[in-house]
Amino acid sequence: MSKQPGGAPAPSERELDDWIANEAIPFSIDSPATFNVGVAKVVASFVDSVELLGFGEALHGGEDILLLRNQLFQRLVEAHGYSAIAIESSFPRGRVVNQFVSGRGPASYDVVQDTGFSHSFGKFEANRELIEWMRQYNANPAHRVKLQFYGFDSPTEMSGGESPKQVLHFVLDYLTSIDTASGQKHRKCIDPLLGQDSAWENPAAMMDPNKSIGLSPAASALRIETEDLFTELWARRPELVAMSDESRYLEAMHYASVARQLLNYHATMARTLGDRIVQLLGIRDAMMADNLAYVVSRERGRGKVFVFAHNSHLQRGKTQMQLGPDVYTWWPAGSHLTEMFGLRYAVIGSAVGVSDANDIGQPEAGSLEARLIATPGPGRFIPTHKGQGLPDSVIATLPTRLGSIKNPTYFPLNPQSLTDFDWFLILDSTPYCRGGPPLP
Repeated sequence: MSKQPGGAPAPSERELDDWIANEAIPFSIDSPATFNVGVAKVVASFVDSVELLGFGEALHGGEDILLLRNQLFQRLVEAHGYSAIAIESSFPRGRVVNQFVSGRGPASYDVVQDTGFSHSFGKFEANRELIEWMRQYNANPAHRVKLQFYGFDSPTEMSGGESPKQVLHFVLDYLTSIDTASGQKHRKCIDPLLGQDSAWENPAAMMDPNKSIGLSPAASALRIETEDLFTELWARRPELVAMSDESRYLEAMHYASVARQLLNYHATMARTLGDRIVQLLGIRDAMMADNLAYVVSRERGRGKVFVFAHNSHLQRGKTQMQLGPDVYTWWPAGSHLTEMFGLRYAVIGSAVGVSDANDIGQPEAGSLEARLIATPGPGRFIPTHKGQGLPDSVIATLPTRLGSIKNPTYFPLNPQSLTDFDWFLILDSTPYCRGGPPLP
């Protein structure tokens, strides 16, 4: 950090600190009034055409971030015209949770917490509280617009991809319900090629392409059969819409698209290319963006969509992840959404000062987190203005704080974060989430 004589920050750095101090909107988790004021100012800063608002988490497992997500969504529903939430969980599994939210299906959350979520996110108590609140909201007849829940992640885990059986059977069930002969014809071709789910979902395949079946003769034939199924639905659109309805048709088409990309994901897993991991990460985020575009199209006319995921998925610029000695860089969902939606997409990134439970110590002096938590808290919203008005020399020289060995999902902010997000939400601290798996 450059300083003037006497230890004071240089003028350019003071400009950044003054900006943060002057524009910070403090709030407390325990004070809904202060939080709602902050939310109103954040929403007012966006153009009226915003259809999709992202809220990123700095790490998986920050309890207070999850609680603030719940509060933020509730306020967006109550006062700002939002009708749906999409979270970083499997897209096809999300239907199970949405049926529960809508008052259909199981009567207990316990039944859907495993089948309706990926990444074990259903076990987080904050997710239970979110879903149960949505169900209660929808049960109130005074609420004319019913809330919808979506997963928007690809049907993958960090350890590999899921079997394509679930998404393909969804499409086949739709076609069979309208045209039995055609549906059965495609099913007879597809089912023998699916094989066992365990073969598709072998976790060893993520790091060893020789363990993947994605380029086996059966998998290659399945990709062709899936293309034929997709093409038939695409070519028969007028007929199929008339025989069902547009919403069901578009849903089936999107599931068919998910199946195509999931098979491409498995094929990439089986390749020995040097940039194989980067390609897999890129496919996953591109699928995330396509899923969100579909969700927004479904909600258009009903309300706006709130999306919650890791900062690294929702940010506008390229993202990085380190696995062992290797650093991988790819385009996240947020970069795709920026191209697809323009000003109709806005995003809030989050940060934390400390978290003993997650092995996040005090931020290093001069880092963005250290500057952000220097203002009154314990929480605050701060606009980034996309970095405009700050000298490049200040932004480029901001140090990046250390990460966490205990929770590798914690990604610190960096100078690029000022242009990756429209706003920051910063907390002094957060405990580890209730119901989360034990950290090492």
